[in-house]
Amino acid sequence: MKEAIEAHLRQVEDFVPADATALEAFRVAYLGKKGHVTGYFTAFKSVPNEEKKEFGQWVNSLKQAVEAKIDAYREQFSAAPQRTGEDTTRPGVAFQPGAFHPITLVRNEIVRILERMGFAVAEGPEMEDDWHNFSALNFPPDHPARDMQDTFFLAQNPDWALRTHTSSIQVRAMAQQQPPIRVIAPGRVFRNEAISSRSHCVFHQVEGLYIDRNVSFADLKQTLLEFAQAFFGEQTQIRLRPSYFPFTEPSAEVDIWWGLENEVDYRMTKGTGWLEIMGCGMVDPAVLAASGIDPEVYSGFAFGMGIERIAMQRFQIPDIRAFYENDSRFLRAFQGAL
Repeated sequence: MKEAIEAHLRQVEDFVPADATALEAFRVAYLGKKGHVTGYFTAFKSVPNEEKKEFGQWVNSLKQAVEAKIDAYREQFSAAPQRTGEDTTRPGVAFQPGAFHPITLVRNEIVRILERMGFAVAEGPEMEDDWHNFSALNFPPDHPARDMQDTFFLAQNPDWALRTHTSSIQVRAMAQQQPPIRVIAPGRVFRNEAISSRSHCVFHQVEGLYIDRNVSFADLKQTLLEFAQAFFGEQTQIRLRPSYFPFTEPSAEVDIWWGLENEVDYRMTKGTGWLEIMGCGMVDPAVLAASGIDPEVYSGFAFGMGIERIAMQRFQIPDIRAFYENDSRFLRAFQGAL
């Protein structure tokens, strides 16, 4: 048996594997469950006692030689580059850092300011039923005000539509809680409008609602002025122009002074220097009553602004369509912005 072990030692010493597969086959042949070394250890119990010490030394020598050979070539094969058929000499392509979309940047800033003013964020579905999108907001079925908003109705159920404003979230908030209510509703809305440099069929809004005892139009004006100066700068001027919305009375449009310093200013303000950023007004008593709030006890105000128009002012973007074209050159301009 000693001669057989010596023969194996010579074979191990002369063994040169061609690759990792050959090395694995060598390991199995010697150290596997049916390998030579395992067989010798199994036969150890039948060796005469006076020969066991010497026999054990020879078997251990064989095992150590096999392990040393495996370790030497395993490191060699693991260090060798694995060819995949690709040209590994070509330079790599660096990953470009991601960036928030400009609409997301503006939305987050608006929300942060209004949260500091005490408003909580509320959310709702983009597909709405007629009650939440129209009827609860003082839009009777035959009311001409419904023509103000061209709507994407669902073909299978005309009583449902893609929401035309996030005011529907305000209706849900009024139905779910009692005053005082102070919420904002940021989200995406849809209207069947012609796409141009100033308007789009998909856009984003942030609407606000405050209902409590003795809320006045003065509270509304001061809230909007505080927001405008926090967002656009301390010297920002605002003006309120009388307007009409079915769900507020009285109603107003809110403008900020943009200026007339370049061609973009003239285009965006139609030569007036004032840019409309939102609509607002005192919540109509009929809207409060429809949501189970007593208009004799409570009053409130609401406002809603378009995020795209504010983003255009913030980043001096002349065309609203740039937000939706996924042009990487446009999006890269916002890398690093928070």
